[in-house]
Order: sequence, then structure tokens, then C-alpha cells
Amino acid sequence: MKVGEQALYLGQLKGLSRRDAMKELKIWFEKLEITAWWDKKVMELSKGMQQKVQFICTVLHKPRLLIFDEPFSGFDPINADIITREILQMKKEGTTIIFSTHNMESVEKLCDHIALIDKSKKILDGPTQQIREKYKSNIYNIAYRGELDVQGHVLAGKYNILSNEQNENGNTLSIQYLDGSNSRELIKDLIDHVEIVSFNEVIPSMNEVFIKVVKQNS
Repeated sequence: MKVGEQALYLGQLKGLSRRDAMKELKIWFEKLEITAWWDKKVMELSKGMQQKVQFICTVLHKPRLLIFDEPFSGFDPINADIITREILQMKKEGTTIIFSTHNMESVEKLCDHIALIDKSKKILDGPTQQIREKYKSNIYNIAYRGELDVQGHVLAGKYNILSNEQNENGNTLSIQYLDGSNSRELIKDLIDHVEIVSFNEVIPSMNEVFIKVVKQNS
């Protein structure tokens, strides 16, 4: 079958009239820039093009529940971004989406809630942002102006100094506060000695959380 014929058939199979299916398909084919492939045979499609057609056929009838398994496989970054935007728009419109992937970057972009499965067992679940917060290590990256001798400074005894780089491109400090300390106290210990340009807490990525939790459960 030709691509357009098959997509039209699947749209009708899912309850759309031929007219409505054709209308929606034209919108989606233009949106994903595959109008020129309407009369091509399915076997002529590349993997990425097949993925686009499968995506369209999946969402064409606007289901309330969508289940995606590695939907970005075969896509270049530009097309992956297009599909990401469409998934987020459907989520915004109230569609429930279950998303299976090994790509933790996609998890951060798309998922409000995750379940991490290792060797067929769920080892972690919860809201994505709360999980990232849970596994943070109280590490801050600080850019500053001035000179800072961390060895002779009060910082040395109260904090774990991970790095302190001072050069013409700017001064940066990576530091971890220990039990009993907090970010407010860290700022207070710095502000009398240097000018703070930026102060950012390091929140672990889902990829880092994934590696840490899987290793803990090995």
C-alpha cells in the first residue's frame, strides 16, 4: 500500500470518517513535512520516515491515552524536537501519556512522574523533580570576583572544596557543604571576601540518578 492509503485506512479503523481522517492527515503530513511521501510505497520509507508515519497513525484519532515505546528511535535531533513539542502539546491538552525509554534526557523533558525498572523490578518511582532533589549532594557552582585562598579560609574546615579555578576568564568554585551547613551560611562565609557573580545548586540529571540507583541495587 501507499503511505497515504495506509494512514487513511488506519484512521478509519480507529473510528474516524474518511473525510475527518483525510483532514487530520493533511494537517499532520504538512506539520511533519512528509506531504511528498503520500504516494510513496511504505517499503520505500527510511526508518525515520516510518517513525513519523507511525506517530501520525497513533495520534490521528486524538486518543485519551497514548503509550510510546522509544518514539525517538531513528530521528535526527530536529525531528526529535518536533515530535517532543507535539507530545508536550498533547499532554497540555489532557492526554495521558505512558512513555518507555532508556534516554534519560527525554525523561527530564517529558515526564512528570517516573518509574525506574531494573531487571524486571521497580526500584524507584515518584515525581521526576522530587527524585532529582532527593539525590542531590549539596554541591554548588559559584562564579566570583576577587581572590579566594580556600586553604587559609574558613571554607576549608566547613566544606568540601571540589575545585577552585582562578584565571583571566573568571573565577569559579565548586563546593559541597557538609552536615550542619546550608546554602545561606555558605553565602555568608563567602560574601565578606569575594563578590559573588552567580550561585547555582547542582541538581543531578536523571541520567546520573539512573546510574546511581541501578548501582546501589546491583
